[in-house]
Amino acid sequence: MNTSTYQLFVYGSLRSGFRNPVYSYLTKYFHLLGEAVVKGKFYDSGTNPVAIPANDDDSYINGELYVVNNPDEFSWAIEQLDDYEGINVEAGEKPLYRRETTEAFQDGKASLTWIYWFNGDVEGMTPIHFGDILKYLQQKNKPNT
Repeated sequence: MNTSTYQLFVYGSLRSGFRNPVYSYLTKYFHLLGEAVVKGKFYDSGTNPVAIPANDDDSYINGELYVVNNPDEFSWAIEQLDDYEGINVEAGEKPLYRRETTEAFQDGKASLTWIYWFNGDVEGMTPIHFGDILKYLQQKNKPNT
């Protein structure tokens, strides 16, 4: 496993705006560097938005960039998040997500970071043309007036 980076990019339920209980765990071992973007695309799976990597220059997703507080604790801390993301599955099961490194861009500067990408097929899913899941869900859940 490449552990040369101690950064983590989050775009969904681990972001501060989601108020997920796991966020308190994240902020115990990582601290926020700020908002950032990565090349990727969102899709609505019907239950929740998912992200996949993208190579084109127009597809970016917004999120938050974190760095581990103590590099000696990174392997243990990221394994706990792998459990949360469903990476560690029973034999014969396919993980819903996979953790990979990618480039995050913050104020025009690129840095290597870990990210959890959707590990399934997005065929038949609705593309989300927002680069921000929080904004997409706020609009989607807004009552019709």
